Amino acid sequence: MTRSVTEWVNVTGDISIIARESGEVWFHTPSGLKDNVDPFATPMTGAGAAGSTIGLLDGAINLGFAGIEKCLARPEPTLAGYIVALVGAYHTSVDTPRNLRRAASRFNELGRPEVAAYLEERAREETGHDRLALKDLRALGMPGERLVANFFPEGLKALCKRFDDLCIQDYPIGCIGYSYCLERIAALKQVTDIEKVKALCPDGVDATRFLRSHSALGSEVTHVEETIAFVASLPANDRIRVVQETYESALLMAEGYNHELLKSEAEMLEELQQAVGEALLYRRDLRPSSGEKRGAQPAV
Repeated sequence: MTRSVTEWVNVTGDISIIARESGEVWFHTPSGLKDNVDPFATPMTGAGAAGSTIGLLDGAINLGFAGIEKCLARPEPTLAGYIVALVGAYHTSVDTPRNLRRAASRFNELGRPEVAAYLEERAREETGHDRLALKDLRALGMPGERLVANFFPEGLKALCKRFDDLCIQDYPIGCIGYSYCLERIAALKQVTDIEKVKALCPDGVDATRFLRSHSALGSEVTHVEETIAFVASLPANDRIRVVQETYESALLMAEGYNHELLKSEAEMLEELQQAVGEALLYRRDLRPSSGEKRGAQPAV
């Protein structure tokens, strides 16, 4: 009889995630237990499985977001907020192909062609996604290139820097955890989320290219499934590092996006106007207009 796989990873120093191949997941705090009697005190060494890998990776994301759950901002969606989100989408995607290829090159040097091939394929699949965000911004009347050149949402800077740093490490396996975190969150977006954004946009305007691509309607679900299978095939030390980085990325993502969501609509408009260099006519057509006064009342 084949024994069911159990995997575990310590992610916070005092909390470990434990997952079984059957899908069971729980968080373990070794309070009051000595190392020699706690079976999860030492790093796992066995083979992985898809079911337990899902539990570890998704458990890491849930744990990362749990810290801000009580103060998580849940504002009503606005067009200004969506434009800021598109700018953020540009910045989280523009360097992804370059970063992944850099990490792939390092794994080729390390004699790990299977990891390099996985990262190179991901780089090809992610190429051009920044241009989708720019097209959406232009569709909303925004000068896309000027806006992203002059505006980098403060809450996302640490997240993007994390990815940059991961991909230039001597052993950049953690970049897979970062990528999984962002793709898994994106895969949660459904048709109803896209319809809500369409309702904010001017009539006849399609500004959901990036959102559709990074949702359950795009390739994210397939990417998530492929990543789970690939991570499950990795040696235990690699799986541990990927899960730990998934947790660290979830922390940064939760804090960063919450920082942006806590801003008022007026604050978002102010940032957009400063980046564009002129006042915005914030109405259903959202066309830049130098004749409007700054701080005009939003019509949406």
